[in-house]
Amino acid sequence: MTAFLKVSSMMRPCLAISSYSKRTFGQIFLSRHASRSFRFHSASPLASSDDDCLITPSTKRRLGIRDVAVIAHVDHGKTSLVDRLLHSASSNSNDANSSSTNRLLDSGDLEKERGITITSKVTRLDYKQQDTASATTIINVVDTPGHADFCGEVDRILSLVDGVLLVVDIVEGPKSQTKYVLNRALALGLKPLVVLNKCDKPEALAALDSGDTEQALQTLFHALGATSQQLDYVTAYASARNGWVTTDPLEALELAEEGYVYDATSASDGKAQHGMMNLLQAIVDEIPEPIVTIYSDDATDSMEETALEGEAFASDPFSLAAVTVGYDPYLGRTCLGRIASGCVTINDPVTLLRRDGGSISGPSTATVSGIFVSKGIRRTPFDEATAYAGDIVQLSGIPDAMAVGDTLTSTSNPVPAPIQTPPLAPPTLAMDFGSNTGPLAGQEGTKIASSQIRQRLLQETDNNVTLLVKPSETDVEKTTVFARGELQLGILIETMRREGFEMIISPPRILTKTCPDTKKTLEPYEEVTIDVDVNYSSTVVSALTGDRKGILMSSEVMADGKARLVLEVPTRGLLGFNGEIATATKGSAVVNHLFLEDREYAGNLGTALEKGKLVSNASGKATSFALDNLAQRGTLFIEPQQMVYPGMVIGENSKIGDLEVNPVKAKELTNMRTQSKDEKSSLPPPKRLSVEELIGYMGSDEMIEVTPKTVRLRKELMESGARERAARTKAKQIRSAAGK
Repeated sequence: MTAFLKVSSMMRPCLAISSYSKRTFGQIFLSRHASRSFRFHSASPLASSDDDCLITPSTKRRLGIRDVAVIAHVDHGKTSLVDRLLHSASSNSNDANSSSTNRLLDSGDLEKERGITITSKVTRLDYKQQDTASATTIINVVDTPGHADFCGEVDRILSLVDGVLLVVDIVEGPKSQTKYVLNRALALGLKPLVVLNKCDKPEALAALDSGDTEQALQTLFHALGATSQQLDYVTAYASARNGWVTTDPLEALELAEEGYVYDATSASDGKAQHGMMNLLQAIVDEIPEPIVTIYSDDATDSMEETALEGEAFASDPFSLAAVTVGYDPYLGRTCLGRIASGCVTINDPVTLLRRDGGSISGPSTATVSGIFVSKGIRRTPFDEATAYAGDIVQLSGIPDAMAVGDTLTSTSNPVPAPIQTPPLAPPTLAMDFGSNTGPLAGQEGTKIASSQIRQRLLQETDNNVTLLVKPSETDVEKTTVFARGELQLGILIETMRREGFEMIISPPRILTKTCPDTKKTLEPYEEVTIDVDVNYSSTVVSALTGDRKGILMSSEVMADGKARLVLEVPTRGLLGFNGEIATATKGSAVVNHLFLEDREYAGNLGTALEKGKLVSNASGKATSFALDNLAQRGTLFIEPQQMVYPGMVIGENSKIGDLEVNPVKAKELTNMRTQSKDEKSSLPPPKRLSVEELIGYMGSDEMIEVTPKTVRLRKELMESGARERAARTKAKQIRSAAGK
């Protein structure tokens, strides 16, 4: 096997970092994110049951296992690479049950439809090392989401692993989510292994030749405070779609130029050494063994150089921190996590410890009824009688009160205190969920009560740890959900809609803070990176720096002829921006954003962002005759024969302000004849907005009505007179505030 290329801080000169890079990455990520970063120490002092003493456990390594998370920015080929690793490992171990399905781990319906990873998943690979005859290494691969709205999935799962496979598109280079996930991994002290993917793209030839992506990664590692051991990372060049990987950039350039596609069945292929087995071997060589906590009295504080077999940890108390919990109708409550110490077998009694030491409602003890692992998307029984420290397993038969972050320990030989789990970054967005109060309520959904909606939202927080659910402070029938972004909320709403729920959702509210020193209001800001055709760069800058209160920080022209714009924008200024800019740039803009810091409130956004609406003033089925006339006044959201009611938004007004219209008006039937024949009406297709698009589009006086079959936008006050009175009251309040 070809030796892997090492990129060491001792082998290359220190790279100069621009003042902007220092300020953005060094100050904001390291100082501003200090309160949001991980604080996970597996070997920290733990209080024992005897208050007069402290137990300071030591750590050792578990032999024969590697735990690695695959992290990347969205659409950098991470899931395709995991598919290739699964296929290579199954072929290597002669697994008859292996599957060649594309995007195997993206098994959810919404994941398949949208082509993105939403939830983190763990799968186990049995890899026979190429330099030994019989040794088999277990590689636990964790697939993580790449979208910033689901970064909480990355936060909770990184405590399972000891290294990360950082996948970067060699053409696009490190993007906003790359910075976030890498910062989290480096803060935890994880060992990185870099894969520059998509080397088969036509634009990759110039990137391979110039080395700009490698230099940008080195700059990012330095800016995020990587240690000398983390800077000594391995770099591989790959095409997950074509199935090859190499460690030599010159070989990668040659393979990319000829369009090479790896074929494991071709024995005469002189390039057979470029298969994904090389990447599996690199994981074994570069990623360290799992860290195991030792509570024995004779344990030393120093970590042994030689890793130990699992049986060596059998005498220690069992402990496991849950990163995923669930419910199976046949197995009961389940949880997934890595065993931090000791061992567990079926029928072992276990006790639940809260992560914060709080009280437990209900039974705190149970008996383990099953031990499972995941191979691909299949849950299979653990192939040994005992699971030892370092194994990532799923346990069934655990206490029903188990939540993410809680600790399971042996009832007869418990650990002194719960395992410390990493805190999560706080949410930035809030919306109210309630039962449908519209005229068409209860006609399509099967779950319409506010109590059912609240119970389902509380159930979602079992695994979706970045969500926070509380009763609304203004309406006892509503439930407030705190989240990280529009897409996360949109996925939740769409999931509930498909489960038969019918509900209404209030406009999003940005969560602000008060500075303890200046007493001024602070709001979240985000760093926005946009790749767009050069012809539309001025359009993007104007859209974000005007009414949306953004600030342009840098602009450069890429090798592929696109412009890369970096701006800093208030989070509320990004609501509804994706749909607007996609239309303005004819779909050429790629927008990525990442939380930056809390800054002083930037004032009210521009009035041009408020769109006028076409509001129905009648109920019934919309007619072609009425819609044909209304199409001249704006963009329609409905089609003929669709049910409407007073207060329902049926389109966007081409002028400022709302306009009440009658979409059910029928053509008057008379016996009068005209000289010209009636012209056949030709309606343009209605504009369909998804749930997350409506979240950013809706006004402050509107609600989203969601049913299993329909998504509607309506006014909160459906009566015309009530809306007029509310508008006058709001205008009076604005004038009064301006006078002060």
